[in-house]
Amino acid sequence: MEVQQEDNGKKGAFFIENDGQRLASMTYTWAGPNKMIIDHTEVDDSLRGQGAGKKLLMQLVSFAREEKKKVLPLCPFANSVFQKNPHIQDVLS
Repeated sequence: MEVQQEDNGKKGAFFIENDGQRLASMTYTWAGPNKMIIDHTEVDDSLRGQGAGKKLLMQLVSFAREEKKKVLPLCPFANSVFQKNPHIQDVLS
């Protein structure tokens, strides 16, 4: 499961594709130059139970740390993972 990223300067996503088909995605919107709002996570049934959603979030956290960005998880899934994992809360806005 390779996580890729796309970003157009206003919105972006971390996603997993297989044979050109997007199977998992975590979308975000930029709220200014230093804050990302996670607004939605979706995982195809074929990947459920394999940690795809968490893998997307961990890639987003790595990106936020490297780029010195803060994260506001409005997506219920992302918010719940942040609440259960104090070691990634350093990127929270």
